[in-house]
Amino acid sequence: MGHLDAVRRAGLDAWGVVLPTECSGCGAPDRSLCEECRMALRPAVHPCSRDDVPVWSGLDYSGVARRVLGAFKDGGRTDAAATLAVPLRLAVAAALAASAAGGRVPDDRGVHLVTIPASRKAWRARGFHPVELLLARAGLAGTPVLRQVGGTTDQVGLGREARARNRHGSLLARRPLGGFRCVVVDDILTTGATILEARRAVLEAGGEVLGLATLAETRRLFPAAGHSPGTGR
Repeated sequence: MGHLDAVRRAGLDAWGVVLPTECSGCGAPDRSLCEECRMALRPAVHPCSRDDVPVWSGLDYSGVARRVLGAFKDGGRTDAAATLAVPLRLAVAAALAASAAGGRVPDDRGVHLVTIPASRKAWRARGFHPVELLLARAGLAGTPVLRQVGGTTDQVGLGREARARNRHGSLLARRPLGGFRCVVVDDILTTGATILEARRAVLEAGGEVLGLATLAETRRLFPAAGHSPGTGR
């Protein structure tokens, strides 16, 4: 162990005496995120797709990543933000690289990062926007061009088609988006309903979507045999 590592560990031990905590990935005492769990959160950027639309994700949503993300989003454990920001930033970079390889090279107008607006209920419960916080920790910034319209039910427990119906038409652009180029960014990709709804809203307003990026993907055990006309989280 190097001198700096020893100093860092000693500092964590001292902090644990003042304000005891536990690793949000494994529950190890006196650590906000232990070294083993940090290693488990190393970026594993990979392409996937929903309804034949390519998406780039930075992690698999399982094991340590699932536990840490759950604690980050719904348990107020923002101490993991710096670690989680790295795979998200690399997923955004991969989406842009894929776009450039396909001939859609961003011009001098730049590229915006579009995030999904939080519901009032989620904002009241958390007090922060998870994806926007991660982008900020990655040295990036989201562009708030979408707004929620109508009502949606909680996605938990809904199947693929039900999630698509639930989300369809739930987002609108705040203004016309002619000449607007972006990557749509979200945290967890499940069916794809949420991120595809955001993509639809941007395209409908005249914007161009260069790619989609998420922090983590829930792997599908049985890929859909057919294609849905709806949108797919």
